[in-house]
Amino acid sequence: MAPHEIIWTVVVGGGSGTRFGRLKQYEHLGDRRVIDWSRVIAEQASNGVVVVVPAADAERERAVAGGDSRSASVRAGLASVPAEATIICVHDAARPFAGIDIYERVVDAVTDGADAAIPGVAVPDTIKMVNEVDGVRTVVDTPDRASLVAVQTPQAFRAEKLRAAHADGPDATDDAALIERSGGRVVVVEGDPVNRKITLPDDLEWARQRAAMSGAVSNDVKP
Repeated sequence: MAPHEIIWTVVVGGGSGTRFGRLKQYEHLGDRRVIDWSRVIAEQASNGVVVVVPAADAERERAVAGGDSRSASVRAGLASVPAEATIICVHDAARPFAGIDIYERVVDAVTDGADAAIPGVAVPDTIKMVNEVDGVRTVVDTPDRASLVAVQTPQAFRAEKLRAAHADGPDATDDAALIERSGGRVVVVEGDPVNRKITLPDDLEWARQRAAMSGAVSNDVKP
């Protein structure tokens, strides 16, 4: 952990599993659930962890009740992070293979002066921006692939910046976007292709195979 910093992580597992078809955070990888893989590594990388789950499960999981959106769930988690925290990481429970090295990189970037730090990996495909009119989608731009990254979690934030960004209850697909809107400095650090998000059943199958592979256990934590 970074010296002189108090690091807390909010593990966000409050989703309803609409795209997956069920609550993916409770699916098993080996003898441990997806959310437990994410929680264990967050505990190793942080001084404290707040886990957010669907409201109906909060008592059973000894966790915080999530909200109606990802941002609302993050805010619920933030409310339980002690005021003395200086850096707050936010991690999606559905990324069970985030390593301690990624936590270290994002935290180090914030310690070095960034308002936020996010892991990113190169985008291998050509990306097209399109506009849809009357059901017809037309290409309007082709961004330079070299300027694009696919963003992962954990993301790290100077605590007061993250709290301020959430103060008015905004929504975004990730917390870094809220820092961007407020004019904060967001730094990109090296991500990891293995830090894949479980979104669809095929992703879960991949994760189970990954967890079962000898020497490929998440973050050197044995299930």
